[in-house]
This record gives sequence, structure tokens and C-alpha cells, in this order.
Amino acid sequence: MVSRVRVWLNRTYAENVFFMDQLRRNPGDRAVEIHATHGDPDSPVLAAADTAELEPEGLSPAAYVDYALGVCARRGIDVFVPRLHQAAIVAHRAQFEALGTALLAPPPQAVAVFQDKVTAYEAVQAIGVPVPPWWRVRDAGELVAAVDALEAAGHRACFKPVSGAGGVGFRVVTRAPFSLRHLEGFPSPHVPLDLVVESLHRAGEPVDWLVMPRLEQPEVSVDCLTGPDNRVRLAVGRTKNGRRRGFTLHEQWLEPARRIAEGFGLHHLSNIQFRMFGERPVLMDVNTRPAGGLHQLSLCGINAPWAAVRMALGDDPGEITPPFLGQDYTVVAGPRPVRQVSVPHQRSGSVGLAAEVVPL
Repeated sequence: MVSRVRVWLNRTYAENVFFMDQLRRNPGDRAVEIHATHGDPDSPVLAAADTAELEPEGLSPAAYVDYALGVCARRGIDVFVPRLHQAAIVAHRAQFEALGTALLAPPPQAVAVFQDKVTAYEAVQAIGVPVPPWWRVRDAGELVAAVDALEAAGHRACFKPVSGAGGVGFRVVTRAPFSLRHLEGFPSPHVPLDLVVESLHRAGEPVDWLVMPRLEQPEVSVDCLTGPDNRVRLAVGRTKNGRRRGFTLHEQWLEPARRIAEGFGLHHLSNIQFRMFGERPVLMDVNTRPAGGLHQLSLCGINAPWAAVRMALGDDPGEITPPFLGQDYTVVAGPRPVRQVSVPHQRSGSVGLAAEVVPL
């Protein structure tokens, strides 16, 4: 009898409930048990898991590694898919392997390159992948100089943190003064330059921002599965143009994605994003983790999460080509249940305390 596979997803995006669903619907019908941890007791990933617990708060990266090793030992985890503190975790891969736990994540040197967007742009440019013009700014003077240069070239300027994920901190710069127009409708990413400059002066401390032109659609997000031999097994682009989504196998997107995934050893699942700068695609961002929308590849007949788990366990899935490309689609949200959970009282920095989630 084939043994079940025990998979752990630590503090991750709500969309990864679909990642979990796909693992359970694997084509080999192999039993998969999923453990999930999170800091939010109402996270839907806790309700979607077979077992779940709240994570301790306030842990340093090193303390979190100790916590994670304890979870893997206590829960008998076969495959760990780390998002929170990924860099610290992959630096201790040997310790996890000694427990019998495979990490579904790239090696530390690959993760390090893409933690900093400036380092990432410099690295991929060196291997011939186009990137947009960019400026690293730390104060108001550098920000204004970068915005002036971009606007003189006919571009709209935007900025975002050099280290960050999920679009957090992204803003588009405007010269329009703050007015009631900024208070109409839904909140906008547009922010007046004079308010940003004033805020920087008032803060009196440096920032670390990447300033670049506002790139145009379509946005193409290439999901890659790369083996430990640095060879890509799967590369499919998911397109986004307004609300409309779709899929592509066009080499103008896939070729640079493969070059990045193979050139930097982005083992297991990664997500490489492009947008248009003028008439050509340029790199926007690289995620060294599964994308929140990875499950959408199921519309092309692909179960990417299961292929990645197989690879982590040493079972090479081989070259994966979508049997078809799904039709264009849009994304809508749906309700997900929550589970009752008792939140423990704990001292800041405590590793051993975690609350078991009540089964549904």
C-alpha cells in the first residue's frame, strides 16, 4: 500500500486553498494530508487543511527555523512549502532533510538574488533579459530626480519597496494636487508627488524604493517548475489584461522566463512576471514561491502543485506540456468557511506554543 504524503504550508496566501485542493485531487489518487499554520485564526487555509495550528508571533527568522523544525518532526512532514521566512528556512535545508522533510523551495543562493529587486534586475540584465529603466532612491531629492527623468522621457513614474511582495507599497506618481477627486470612488494607487516629498521630509529617515516607469498591459505571469538539475519541466504564461485572463505559450514570454529559472537555479515552483515597456516585454518581478494564481493552470489540464510535490519527493514528473489552453476567463471570489480556534496566551518569542484548530 502506498503511504500518504504529509504536506505543510506555513503562513501563506488565502488563494492557496486551491493549491491544497489540487494536491488532494492528484491524478495518482495518492492520499495527501495537509497541515497549515497561520497567524490569522480566520485564514481560510486553516479551514481547508486536515490539521492546522496558529503560529507563534514575534519570532526572529532564526527562531522561526527552530519552530519549523519542531513542526516537521512533530507532524511527520514529508514536504514543506515555506513562504514566511523562506530565505532563513532554505539555508537550513540539510537539517530538514535529516528529519525526512523535503523543502519545496529554491536553494538559498537563488532566493537571495530575488529578495532585493535591484539585485534581481542587475542579475537578470547580465544574462540578457530585458528590464525597465530603474532608480534606487533613498530620499526626497533622489525621488524627484528619478521622476523628472522618467517624465522627461514621456513615462509615468511609479515606485515600490526594493524588498516586498504582492504589490504592497506600490504607488503611481502624479503631479495633480490632492483634491476631492482623490476621495471619490475606491482608493487609488495614484499619489501626488508633493505629498510623498512632504512625507519623506517629515519622516526624516531614508526609504529604500525602486522607481521605474509604469509598465503597460498585458501582464504575463509565467509559472515554472524547475528540477534540481536546473532544467525547466513546465512553463506556462498566464495573461492579464484588465479583468480578462488567459494563457499563452508564446516564446517572447517563456524564453526569458526559462532563462531566469534555469540560469539562477529556481528549483521547484517559481513565478516570473513580465509587462510591456513600449513594444517589448520586460521583467517586472520574480517570485521564488508558488504564485497565488497557480491553480488556474488546472484550466489547461495541469496539476502543477502535485507535479512539484512529486519532484520534491524525488519522483521526476518529466516534461509537462499543457494538453490544451483554457479559454479566457475572469476571477471571482467565493465564500470559504472558518474554523473555531482557541488563541493561546503566550510570551513574545515563545517557540513552543501553538493552538490546535478545532476540526470541522
